[in-house]
Amino acid sequence: QVHLVESGGELVQPGGSLRLSCAASGFTFSSAVMMWYRQAPGKERELVASITGVNPSTNYADSVKGRFTISRDNAKSTVYLQMNSLKPEDTAVYYCKARPRFTGVNYWGQGTQVTVSS
Repeated sequence: QVHLVESGGELVQPGGSLRLSCAASGFTFSSAVMMWYRQAPGKERELVASITGVNPSTNYADSVKGRFTISRDNAKSTVYLQMNSLKPEDTAVYYCKARPRFTGVNYWGQGTQVTVSS
């Protein structure tokens, strides 16, 4: 069974940094596209960042470009989201999503709460 477990969400002050982790299992991680989404209360879930498996490349939402970095460690089957210069607008539940190669299926983690507030 595919299993995604996020961690690292917490309360942080504006301008601070946080690193989220998503530990994956149940599929071939190295070839899967991995993504981070976020959803604030009353708002649509939005794609924050993605990283491909083959010839890894990254993409970011305009709102986080230059501040967030997505990366992966295939040996640990883990994807990360390094978040710097955090703003109150970044407050949301952050979700990890996996799209294993050749399956056309998406899997979601349970989410981790990030709160940016002073």
